[in-house]
Amino acid sequence: MTELTYELLSSAVAGGHVAIRSRLGLQPAGGQGTKIMPPTFGVADTAAHKYAVEERREPDGTVSNTVLLDSVASQANRMEEALLEGWDLKELDFPVAFVDFTSAEGLYDLGRLSSLEAPHRLADAIFRDSLLGGTLFRLSDVGRAVTDATPANAAAMLAYAPHALLFGMWDSTGPKGGLGSKFQRAIVSEIVGYDAAIGAKVGSRIDPFDIRRGVDGILPAKNEDETWTFDPAEATAKAKALRPSEINHGNIVPSIDDRSGGVTVTRAEQVVVLSLPALRRLRFPQSLDGAPVAPEGRRRAEVAARTAVAALGVAAMAYQHELDFDLRSRCLLIPEHAPRIELVGRDGGEPEVIDLSRHSAQEVLSQAALVAADHGVGFGDREIVLQPAPKLIELLRRSRQVAADEKPKADA
Repeated sequence: MTELTYELLSSAVAGGHVAIRSRLGLQPAGGQGTKIMPPTFGVADTAAHKYAVEERREPDGTVSNTVLLDSVASQANRMEEALLEGWDLKELDFPVAFVDFTSAEGLYDLGRLSSLEAPHRLADAIFRDSLLGGTLFRLSDVGRAVTDATPANAAAMLAYAPHALLFGMWDSTGPKGGLGSKFQRAIVSEIVGYDAAIGAKVGSRIDPFDIRRGVDGILPAKNEDETWTFDPAEATAKAKALRPSEINHGNIVPSIDDRSGGVTVTRAEQVVVLSLPALRRLRFPQSLDGAPVAPEGRRRAEVAARTAVAALGVAAMAYQHELDFDLRSRCLLIPEHAPRIELVGRDGGEPEVIDLSRHSAQEVLSQAALVAADHGVGFGDREIVLQPAPKLIELLRRSRQVAADEKPKADA
């Protein structure tokens, strides 16, 4: 197969193709037919949790009972995690913003939160409530440029948060509120299991002391560190007697639940689609310094800018493969082949299959950044560091105090 190059990617983005696609077969690490655990979802008006199970039609026309193993939103987070891994290793060079808590007393454990980790990316309230050069972010030059960026003039977003052009962003927490700019998600990925059979979940606990349910006189202690007591003088006011199970002693009767015991599937598949028309809707009429791009060079500049975003998406695919597919406890999946992408044309013909490696993704992103910069619409500084505003620090401290004051719920 052909190895990915900048020229191939740029030609596809310029109009030669409509999508970059990856279809990756996956199998449980325990082998085909072993049980895996999908994510659970709350069901409205009940305390139950269920899997996302639905019927989907296969290419041959048959209908398969499928289960969602990783959602679009979850996959976006994993891809961003993969990009941050490449950034940390200095293998991928693109702009990332951070809020640095390492100098905030009592909050050192938060470390540095990146725009690849914040729920709303650079538009998140965490960035809004932080300082860049001593100025609230939204009032800084970078913040104002991000606020004013739109799909019709996306140069600032490319410069400061290019991943937002890839994964999408709605600037709903900025000065414009719900009227803030919306950037469409250009890359979509999900992992689905086919021919899903729902398994049963069993549970029990054997107490080595065989403490019996009928033990009475157990009371909640005034001293929370003691948890419980037999002495009424040491108990909380109007204390109600507790069962042994409420203080984590005694047996748990064996039980079975046929709704959430994992699944077996004949196969699982990750499908990633990067929409090139979505990238083509992004416009770059101005360079980052506000100067208009010359009409005769605008077409080349916009192709270069869009190719830089596409290169970031391809890097996300390659690096996610390197981070493996350990989705959650008891859901480790193994790829059936090395990563590769397909360039999908608009004529419905066979897609062009391209080899994708960590090295080729690095090289293409590096070249894409250089070409975009040559046209005045490239990436900005590699690292943008903000400090949390005093009010954000105080909010976090007060929240932690509330959490510390909350009594943990006893196990029933």
